[in-house]
Formats: sequence, structure tokens, C-alpha cells
Amino acid sequence: MLIRKLFKFENAHIVRDCTTRRCSENIHGHSYKIEVLLESNYLDDGQMVYDFGLTKRTIKDLIDSFDHAITLWSRDDTKYREAMKTYSNRWIELPVSPSAEQFSRVIYLIVERVLACTHMQNGEREVTLHSIIVHETETGYAQGFHADAHSELMGKIALEDIVFSAQVQSEWSDVLVWEKLLSKQSIINPKKV
Repeated sequence: MLIRKLFKFENAHIVRDCTTRRCSENIHGHSYKIEVLLESNYLDDGQMVYDFGLTKRTIKDLIDSFDHAITLWSRDDTKYREAMKTYSNRWIELPVSPSAEQFSRVIYLIVERVLACTHMQNGEREVTLHSIIVHETETGYAQGFHADAHSELMGKIALEDIVFSAQVQSEWSDVLVWEKLLSKQSIINPKKV
């Protein structure tokens, strides 16, 4: 069975080297909609694949990190990156350009790690991430799957290379969550939320 949870955020970026000059040469923003699709052949003790309330914890915190932030590409011009970090307290730096396609891969890897580190408490079994859909506009989206997220041909993404600003980190429910995920520490889903 497949379930879907929708998240939203506002984000600014530049997508260098794309065909459209407005997009490749200018900071601009989008109202993103992110669909997280989870699947399992089993239902938990509450007869659900995965309680939607659980997605409001770590998954929501990490996706919300992109809200009202600027997303930077670590290979962009150093002066530009430094200026953005100087004048914006909410930023994320990625090892890939922040296109919708790359956002789907990045968010896939983040959610995949959250699920891998989560100690289930309510009979959830074999809950896996089916895909991530990133709606950049009302008419266009990118959908990323496991093979895409782990594809070296599309640009290697190591979670260790994703950097969240201090302000972004300070707003997480657990300010150490990123360190825990990077070290693959267990995150415990509570029995009751």
C-alpha cells in the first residue's frame, strides 16, 4: 500500500548553467510542494502503513529547513555563497545544484535516512520510501526514486556534504538530529504522540 504526505515551503535559489537566463543568472523563489510517498505491504497496530502524525516530527523539521531559506550549490562562486550566508541566516548548502530534480534526490536521501534510523514502536513493518515528488510550480514537478537518489551519474550526494545554517538547526525539535542521522543513531518513534 502507498501513502502520501504533502509538505510545503518557500525557497530561493539560482540554478546555474540551465538554459533559461532568468533562472541561471538571478536569485528567484518558488512555492514548493513536496510529496513524500511511503509504502509497505503491512499495517501497524493502528491499521496504518505509517501514522501521518509521525511525519510531523523529524521528516517535517528537515523539510521545513528549506522554508524561507536560500539554497546554495557548494560549487557556485565563493563570493556569492559568502554574501548569501552573510545576509541570510537561513540557508542550506548542497553538493548539487538546487534544481527540482536535485531537490527530489536530496530530500529522498534525507527521508530514507530518517526511516532507516527510526526505531518503530507501533508494529510498523517494512516501511520504505517509494519516491519524492517536488512541485516547483503548479505545472511542473520532478519525481525521484531510489535509483535516482543514489545515482552517481546525476551527481554524487553525500549527506555529510549537506550543510544547514545555525539558525535552521536551532529551529529543529531536536537540535542534534542531523548529527544523529549522519552517525546513523537510532531515532525512537514514541508509542503515543
